Amino acid sequence: MAEKDTSNKKIRVLLAKPGLDGHDRGIKVIATALRDAGMEVIYTGLRQTPETIVNAAIEEDVDGIGVSILSGAHMTLFPAILAQLKKQGVDDIVLFGGGIVPNEDKEKLEKAGVKKVFTPGAPIVEIIDFVRNEVGRNRADEKIM
Repeated sequence: MAEKDTSNKKIRVLLAKPGLDGHDRGIKVIATALRDAGMEVIYTGLRQTPETIVNAAIEEDVDGIGVSILSGAHMTLFPAILAQLKKQGVDDIVLFGGGIVPNEDKEKLEKAGVKKVFTPGAPIVEIIDFVRNEVGRNRADEKIM
């Protein structure tokens, strides 16, 4: 079994705004920061469904999905995205996100399978480091059979 050369491969991240939330300034800042940090970023835009997010992630062969939820629907939308990933048989895409999420909900989401939930005020460098260390790990661990 030969290892895949991942040294020149950029981390690929899909960013999305699920649901009816129309506040996209924050996710655009994150998209720019990740791109400026050397990652490939696919931004799907506003009002995405969990199904379209997961389908786009599979089609784009991404390492991670980042979603921004400011509408208060985080306890519905994050689990729906996790369910779609499971339904599609995807276990190698890291789901993370951010938004207005109370600490008790953040803990529940992270226990359910969301790798990390960032809240307002999280330093951008912390998000970049997370994506490099956690999301990028999947890219580095890939093997060719």
